[in-house]
Amino acid sequence: MRNDASDFNSDFLYKAVLALENMDECRAFFSDLCTIPELKSITQRLIVAKMLSDNYVYSQIVKETGASTATISRVNRSLNFGCNGYEKIFERIKEDE
Repeated sequence: MRNDASDFNSDFLYKAVLALENMDECRAFFSDLCTIPELKSITQRLIVAKMLSDNYVYSQIVKETGASTATISRVNRSLNFGCNGYEKIFERIKEDE
């Protein structure tokens, strides 16, 4: 059972994201929530994850995204040993296109 404050706070964030209804609401929410560097960092990690899942090599990812090899390694670790969150999103985005 999850009952500590950090779980409550995280769950509130997740519920807020799930409450967004369209791209405009999403842009507005993340613009309010994140600083420009935070948003760039989150976006970069997502793009790195997509490129890794599309079998790009580290050197290509560094060149195209400017991400450090440390960031790429962390994202790669999440892809290989995480909760499959990236893959679920990539599948759903593919289905929508």
